[in-house]
Amino acid sequence: MKKILIIEDNPEVLDNTAEIIELADYEVLTAENGKIGVELALKEKPDLIICDIMMPLLDGYGVFHLLSRNPETAAIPFIFLTAKSEKSDIRKGLLMGADDYIMKPFDGVDLLDAIEVRLKKADLLRRHYAGPDALTDFLQDVQQTGKVQLTSNEREVYSYSKKQAAYTAGQRARALYYVVSGKIKISKENDDGKEFITSIHGPGAFFGYTAILEDIPYREAAEALEETELMLIPRGDFLKLMSSDLQIAQTFIKMIANNIEAQEESLLQLAYSSVRKKVAYGLMQLLEKYKTGSEGPPEINLSRENMAQSIGIATESLVRTLSDFKDEGLVDVLPGKIIIVNEKQLRGLPY
Repeated sequence: MKKILIIEDNPEVLDNTAEIIELADYEVLTAENGKIGVELALKEKPDLIICDIMMPLLDGYGVFHLLSRNPETAAIPFIFLTAKSEKSDIRKGLLMGADDYIMKPFDGVDLLDAIEVRLKKADLLRRHYAGPDALTDFLQDVQQTGKVQLTSNEREVYSYSKKQAAYTAGQRARALYYVVSGKIKISKENDDGKEFITSIHGPGAFFGYTAILEDIPYREAAEALEETELMLIPRGDFLKLMSSDLQIAQTFIKMIANNIEAQEESLLQLAYSSVRKKVAYGLMQLLEKYKTGSEGPPEINLSRENMAQSIGIATESLVRTLSDFKDEGLVDVLPGKIIIVNEKQLRGLPY
């Protein structure tokens, strides 16, 4: 059961607020002034704090300041509760870093909605996101905590044929993209015009966000690998979601940084390995990102050319190595797909 601390000097407001929250099946702690509230917060470590601003001994701003400086309580969601309606007071609380601001008198449903949203946000920020789809999983979850919805039935969905570009390198970043169906490859070209696939995105994935955050043109090209449907989310909506909550924005940026580190490590693995190791490592990377959901042995449904471009080797070298792997019983090679027969041995190739 989630624990909520209410700090309020008005006994009637305190009792009424506590009753509403208890009826919603939360455990409630109460404090009649800011000093007691800080002591209780440090002792009990509640999941969320609701605090009045105008109080004796220590006002709400002072409570928030003290708790935000303590590592044990700094991440606790904090909602200001006040009868003051001046915009300057609202702005001050939010600029300090409070999560929300509720005006008295308030509706019980509005209060509970605010509590639910802030608890979801706290759970989201504590969650560990890992793997190739971590950023997409984070964006899917984060839109449930705010007022901005990235994906919606009201947004238009656009169809792309195989090899049709969603955008090209140098094009202005006008939208965040969401894959409804099909698959998209993200690629770069070197000075000689040789293409290298940096990532592949399937249904449920977001892409194109880095250029929006950096406010630069796209550095890469996005192209459909098959018949694909994309939902375009205006950059303004994405930026609104990111700017509406500092903690969410910081978490998202950290995840991007971790993703870049993982990509750099992957490139190092490919750069200093033998062709066999490159292909084996590349197959495992593709398997994590691109395997089909069919039963039986895992398989990668991708053309040899695109597979070679994602690994960073010549198509001829890939074909020869896959043939060797097939003879060794590691994979089965079929038109348009690779079936992984012995994943464990493929992952542990010595050379």
